[in-house]
Amino acid sequence: MSTIEKDSVVELHYTVKDHDGETLESSRENGTLHYLHGHNNLIPGLENALVGRKAGDTFIVDIVADEAYGQRDETMVHTVDIESFAHIEDLSVGMRLQGQTDQGVVAFMVTDITDGKVTVDANHPLAGMDLKFDVDVVSVRDASAEEIEHGHVHGPGGHHH
Repeated sequence: MSTIEKDSVVELHYTVKDHDGETLESSRENGTLHYLHGHNNLIPGLENALVGRKAGDTFIVDIVADEAYGQRDETMVHTVDIESFAHIEDLSVGMRLQGQTDQGVVAFMVTDITDGKVTVDANHPLAGMDLKFDVDVVSVRDASAEEIEHGHVHGPGGHHH
């Protein structure tokens, strides 16, 4: 039976909770997650916890923020004039957007709109949080040469990019 190592294709179910036990996200409603192990397709703490596991394994692992989505970086929070968002209908707090910067395309969330100013936060929504993952490993297989070359899993019909 295959165990998870670099270049394994892994199929799993997961539920991630915060330190209070509140469920933040789960694959159990939307179907399993497939990923190529050892190619930075998961947060480091979860990928490390999966090494050596096999299909049928279930486990719970606590992952500190530094091994999850990192610490919050307040330099990634900016306040700009609302005119910068004039092209966006119904701009609202909680809206997720993308913008072009000197570093390329950056995803961010609108966190406040006050007095003609919009505050945006480019931190990952789970940055700074310690997380608990409940994982069920569904299947493990060797990746194809093409999947390894591309750095990600290809679906049943091949790749679509």
